[in-house]
Amino acid sequence: MSYQVLARKYRPQKFSEVIGQEHVTRTLKNAIEQGRTAHGYIFSGHRGIGKTTVARILAMALNCRSSDKPVLEPCGICESCTEIRAGNSVDVIEIDAATNRGIDEIRELREAARYRPARDRFKIYILDEAHQITDAAFNALLKTLEEPPSHVVFMLATTQPEDIPQTIRSRCQHFSFRAVRFEEILAQLKDLAGRENIEADEDALALLAEAGDGSIRDALSILDQAIASCDGRLTAEAVRQLAGTAPSAVLEDVMQAVARSSSEEVLRLVDRLICEGHSPTHFARQMVRFLRNTVVAKIAGGESSLLQVSGDERLRVARVAELFSEEDLARHLQIMLRTHGELGYRQEQRFHLELGLLKMAHAQRLLPIEELLSAVGVAGVGAPRMTGRPTVVPEARKTELPATARASQVSPFAADSARKSGSKPQLLADDDPAPGMPGFASGTSTASVIMGAAAPAAVVEAAPRAFARPEGVTEKQLARTDDLQHDALREPVLNALAAGGHQMLVSMLAGGEWRVEGNELVIKVASSATVIDMTLGAEARRLVIATASGVAGRALKLKVISGDMAPSATSRPSSNGGGRSRAEQDPIVRRMKEKFGAEIRTIIDYKERR
Repeated sequence: MSYQVLARKYRPQKFSEVIGQEHVTRTLKNAIEQGRTAHGYIFSGHRGIGKTTVARILAMALNCRSSDKPVLEPCGICESCTEIRAGNSVDVIEIDAATNRGIDEIRELREAARYRPARDRFKIYILDEAHQITDAAFNALLKTLEEPPSHVVFMLATTQPEDIPQTIRSRCQHFSFRAVRFEEILAQLKDLAGRENIEADEDALALLAEAGDGSIRDALSILDQAIASCDGRLTAEAVRQLAGTAPSAVLEDVMQAVARSSSEEVLRLVDRLICEGHSPTHFARQMVRFLRNTVVAKIAGGESSLLQVSGDERLRVARVAELFSEEDLARHLQIMLRTHGELGYRQEQRFHLELGLLKMAHAQRLLPIEELLSAVGVAGVGAPRMTGRPTVVPEARKTELPATARASQVSPFAADSARKSGSKPQLLADDDPAPGMPGFASGTSTASVIMGAAAPAAVVEAAPRAFARPEGVTEKQLARTDDLQHDALREPVLNALAAGGHQMLVSMLAGGEWRVEGNELVIKVASSATVIDMTLGAEARRLVIATASGVAGRALKLKVISGDMAPSATSRPSSNGGGRSRAEQDPIVRRMKEKFGAEIRTIIDYKERR
């Protein structure tokens, strides 16, 4: 007699032998006992969890000849039970719907259903992979399925119940099968290993149960392979080599390297795995599962029942969970999920795996936005500005670039202005760097930031100015008084605006009163606030800030006020003012503008809408 695989040899023959589907077997047994069996059933769920098996057991229970009525558990020895188990019963017809999916096959089924069973109580049709049936064939089956003869029972098994039309589902009782739990698969594997007289380590069986991924049939198929490959005893190492999985210790090593932001160590570990023949896709899938278990261990604890892993794996994920916060683990899991999805259709899988792991290592340096927002609550309006810079780069990586490298940097704003005006790009000096900029560690940044109405621009610490000073104004005079400084700023700024095509703005600013107040260039003009807003656009504002900061040698902000108002229309708090005024006075908005050099582009005033 030829060898029979474990999945078929130990296939359940009674409801009590079915694993992990108690909600289904209990309902079917109660229906048989109460005489409330339906004429149509849909069994849906994951592969290898007992859909077709339960259909056969239900067919045996309905046609078992050990009693004059359907029984709760089939006897397994009568002619009906043995023929159904062997698959050659005349009155229980199993149809592969993936092959017999057309309207002609369904018409034949409908004609045959009119005749009574040859011997048994019911004529039963089991349609496997029922979602493969065409829409036309389903339509041909509708009337027969809704009002079949009293001796006919339909059972549809499918892994994709959403593909079955709602008109069919409404005519049947739908049973959704669940994935088998890890503990139940492990217990079944231990029982079968004992029956087969196979010595197996518990870690090896745990790996097999995990590889089954909720499918008892998948786990038994891998167990068959493992028994054939081992020499007397089934070990965890033999199972790993057979399944092509990386050792769990390597996963822990990778996450420890990520915690240290050690990109080199991460690349070395990946190189070792690739050289050993491990698949990048398989390893990424392992990392996804490992990170999921780590997240669960972080949230629910290492002893939680949500962790369907062995004891050693529980300790491992618990150790890794201590290295990260819940937010970090969620971010790492998201990165690895995206990486695993990309590996399915990418050519250079190794490169994409390395990129995903490097993203995880670099993610340790990100500064959470919550810290910036919490800083707003600490500072508030009128509180002293926070000058400390968050340290987001490890101490070992704090390096200072040479002065020559710093002196070669150019402000992007100045470069853009020079490109539009046709002049040479300027190099800026960093005499007064803007404090509190995120993303730079204290002592690590070689470039300061010009804070204005747009994105920050890098400024060097020491570099000659490319903008020409006004005649008669020396360097000492330029740095001595604000009066001389704003006089020195007027001509370069107006020239830059004229070169940029902002002639109307030049006319308005030329007749205004210019002064420098601290780090702010204030220009008082005779026009109204409405005209100022219409004339001074975002591009012109960036050009003025870049030019003025380059001439002054330090970061300057711009404020253009109307001569008809008191200090400024935008700086006076007013509970009844417009939406822009209230937004600019909001402490969080002001803090974000200081941190990121942001500007307000659009205001939606919900107060006015109401």
